Parts: sequence; C-alpha cells; structure tokens
Amino acid sequence: MENLAKKKSAHLKRKKRVRKRIRGLENRPRLSVFRSASHIYAQIIVDTTGRTLVQVSSLSPELKGQPAAGKVEQAKKVGALAAQKALAQGIAQVVFDRNGFLYHGRIKAVSEGAREAGLTF
Repeated sequence: MENLAKKKSAHLKRKKRVRKRIRGLENRPRLSVFRSASHIYAQIIVDTTGRTLVQVSSLSPELKGQPAAGKVEQAKKVGALAAQKALAQGIAQVVFDRNGFLYHGRIKAVSEGAREAGLTF
C-alpha cells in the first residue's frame, strides 16, 4: 500500500511540473492525454476559457467497432482521430500535455498519431 502512495505522489509531482510550463491558448490549445489501465483519453482544451474543444477516447463510437491489435495501436488511432476532429474545427497547432505520464508507449503513440494526421506541436 505504501508503494502505491509513492507512485501516486510521484505522478502528481510530474503532472504539476509539466503543467506549470504549459498553457492552452486560443491560437494554440493544449492536447491533454490521460491513460488508464485499459483505455486512453485525449482532449484539446483552451485553458483561458476552460473549454474542451475536442474529446476522443478509445471508447469513442468511431473507434469502438474497429479491431485493435493492441493498446499502443489503439492509442495511435485515438491521436489520429483527435487530430482529424481538431483540423475540422480549424485547429492546426497544439501544445502537448503528457499529464505527468512518461513519454513512451501509449502516450508517445497518441502524439505520433496526431502528428501523422496533421497536427503540429
């Protein structure tokens, strides 16, 4: 139990350290990624107004019917779908917020999927 508390506090420390440098503005909103044990979520947020412009997850109807080869492939599809929705709204540039998670695996796959679909970071 004590080890879990250490992990949680380390994650929150990383999250705080990342978020103090990143702000989502009107012309360049923030692409925030959250990873749970079985799913991945991505949001594009404008921090000045507190609005979420785009929300995509591995539970989204567009991705629900598609067979996933694995969690990393699914994360890449989430990133690509988030980029498509953002480009449809006229958002071409974002700031990537890894939300305290280490930049590898599924977090990295979301950013690669978004970049390949046309978003610039």
